[in-house]
Amino acid sequence: MESDKFEEYGGEMLRYVTSYLDNIRSRRAFPDVEPGFMRGLIPDKAPDDPDSWQDLVKDIERVIMPGVTHWQSPKFFAYFPTSSSYASMLGDMLCNAIGCIGFTWASCPSCTELEVLMMDWLGKMLQLPDAFLFSGPGHGGGVIQGTASEATLMCLLSARTLFYKREREKRAELTMGQLVDSLVAYCSDQAHSSVERAGLIGAVNMRKLETDAKGSLRGDTLKKAILEDKAKGLIPFFLCATSGTTTSCAFDNLKELGPVCEEHGVWMHIDAAYAGSAFICPEFRPLLDGVEHAMSFNFNPHKWLKAMFDCSTLWVQNTDHLRYAFDVDPLYLKHENQGVMPDFRHWQIPLGRRFRSLKLWFVLRLMGVKNLQQSIRKDVRLAHEFETMVKSDPRFEISADVIMGLVCFRLKGPNEISERLLRDVNTGGQIHLVPSKMKDNYFLRLAICAPDTNSDDVKYAWDVIKKAADVIMKSPIA
Repeated sequence: MESDKFEEYGGEMLRYVTSYLDNIRSRRAFPDVEPGFMRGLIPDKAPDDPDSWQDLVKDIERVIMPGVTHWQSPKFFAYFPTSSSYASMLGDMLCNAIGCIGFTWASCPSCTELEVLMMDWLGKMLQLPDAFLFSGPGHGGGVIQGTASEATLMCLLSARTLFYKREREKRAELTMGQLVDSLVAYCSDQAHSSVERAGLIGAVNMRKLETDAKGSLRGDTLKKAILEDKAKGLIPFFLCATSGTTTSCAFDNLKELGPVCEEHGVWMHIDAAYAGSAFICPEFRPLLDGVEHAMSFNFNPHKWLKAMFDCSTLWVQNTDHLRYAFDVDPLYLKHENQGVMPDFRHWQIPLGRRFRSLKLWFVLRLMGVKNLQQSIRKDVRLAHEFETMVKSDPRFEISADVIMGLVCFRLKGPNEISERLLRDVNTGGQIHLVPSKMKDNYFLRLAICAPDTNSDDVKYAWDVIKKAADVIMKSPIA
């Protein structure tokens, strides 16, 4: 494809994209297809000769769209948001055009330097302690990861290596395998599954600790577990605290957990994948109080801050811990300016990395902090509108405090009734929800996800849910 055709086809694709997003409300939120549906729609091998652009475009609706779950639809209320904005799309377009692989400063200086600056911009928006910033007084800094799962794994492995180094100073004969057998990491019983998975990959025991009635991990619970494990000769070394759990958007008590971690030399990592975006709003920032005790902090701008996937931001108070754990330095990757600026290949699992800071730069410049704050506040307001609707119907109950853009609710009675409600709602396909469970209490989650969701969309969702509940209550489960 030559540049003139790229410009022509690119313009056509931009028009398709804007039309898709402008009219997304008219589409069914959740697809009505069966596994394997696409096999009969396309040939079983690639074409020997090129297909035409026109035929390809026609097949988008015929082949692709029937099986698309429309995450940007105002009728999509499942999981958590995945950000979308034209500003971010434009940044990614430039990223794709530049096509660099920014593993070192020398491989693309602008890729590294813009990321350094954007991480400080974003850190200041969150009012992170200066110790986390490149411009701060210490060895802090931030890096863009692909997902919060990667960030948690990075920090767990860095903590593991740090503890190995410390223990080797005491016992030179110690092997990594011997140390790993003694290490214990902690998270709450409400932590994301990726935290447990990080423990599996890191080959360390991940101990899940019971939360309080609101799904929050408390300091006394952690301290008790640490003392128990130390008495067994084990080495507590890592805690993943969650600010905004996937289950119910609960917040672990950082102000209690932090001092316990400091007292016992435990690396505290904070996973704020969803809720972290809201901390740019002064009224939500107190939920992050205690971050000063953490060794690392992560959230996903690709969830709620208009930067499209993938863009997960991780800050650490001492970047040397990341480099020590992942520094492999072959000659062909060395350059004359090593040490002056970061070489981000040492700060992540993969070697290659995209110019992801471009989309942050575009979003922050073209939208501004105030507009981003207003967008978050709008979603929280809509969640409270839905909460009020649920509370107005005596058949329903709220299952968790509504703090941000998530409402957890259920039909009163046994779990089976709410399970049927979810099944009936999703089968209808008018809206899409997912369930969760806390302390054996099954409930439905309604998350404000799409950027254009408004009050009418929330009312529409409530009408769909009420009608499904009407049918269930007329023929309740035996």
